[in-house]
Amino acid sequence: MGIETSCDETAAAIYSGARGLLAHAVYSQIALHAQYGGVVPELAARDHVDRFVPLVQTVLADSGCRLAELAAIAYTAGPGLIGALLVGASGAAGLAAGAGVPLIPINHLEGHLLAPMLDADPPAFPFVALLVSGGHTMLVAVAGVGRYRLLGETLDDAAGEAFDKTAKLLGLPYPGGPELAKLALEGRHGAFHFPRPMVNRPGLDFSFSGLKTAVATRLPPDASREVRADVALAFEEAVVDTLTIKALRALGAAHATRLVVAGGVAANRRLRARLEADVQAHGGRVYFPPLKLCTDNAAMIALAGFKRLADARLPPLDIDARARWPLAALVPPGMQVEEAAP
Repeated sequence: MGIETSCDETAAAIYSGARGLLAHAVYSQIALHAQYGGVVPELAARDHVDRFVPLVQTVLADSGCRLAELAAIAYTAGPGLIGALLVGASGAAGLAAGAGVPLIPINHLEGHLLAPMLDADPPAFPFVALLVSGGHTMLVAVAGVGRYRLLGETLDDAAGEAFDKTAKLLGLPYPGGPELAKLALEGRHGAFHFPRPMVNRPGLDFSFSGLKTAVATRLPPDASREVRADVALAFEEAVVDTLTIKALRALGAAHATRLVVAGGVAANRRLRARLEADVQAHGGRVYFPPLKLCTDNAAMIALAGFKRLADARLPPLDIDARARWPLAALVPPGMQVEEAAP
């Protein structure tokens, strides 16, 4: 079983190594946080408490499994909002203690990175991963589970943050990223042009705060919907160009032909189409999670837990919840045991 409560989605899922994903359920808190224009951490944690047990019961019923039949319970231990993480961690620990089932703490970013393996045609190792979510934008060389080498990351705002902040400048409702993409469909190509940050200098790092500032300075006061659509399209094209250029550069640097794209921004249709075309033109192939599994979900946590069964430990255990947990700090499954041995 996988449990996900890192931010504003409460989710549970059950994965079988033999039969694949058996059940998954997600409850989104979008309506709860929309009135505030963003996630309120304390409200998110409280809502996770209300949703946790019903979602667990749902996936158990949908999968036909009993709690005691599970090989382990995997839960998101970080990175994320610490209060939200603690709800999932303590809930998972309570279930595990009651059923005598072992626990596996999972890194949320590793879950995203492995999510494309839930597809019917999963990528093989090695590959380069472009992780683009609300709070993270990074390029990672992946040799296997737990074998990650950071190639580049954002120096300020992540791509998802830039989408949301630009959407707010355009007067769009929360969550802003998908709304900006919808508005961009009405835009006229070439009406505005924004910079492609850091593409003309070496390296694989990103920077998106200046792009957001460029929008703020170019957006006319009381702009019409037509003008706002033009700005939205120009902004989206700038982000897509930047991510594509750096992803292709990373494939060359890692001598790889497979690109995995994961995280909420991976659902952006313009980005998907551009990467598929350009990576294929360079002799490679790009892999995405199914659209419904791009945003936060427990299916990816359950899969990561299956890949890390060697790390499962029976309770009682200290609850593991970390607001920060770098992907590069992870090790392959079973290595924690080997390192702890005398």
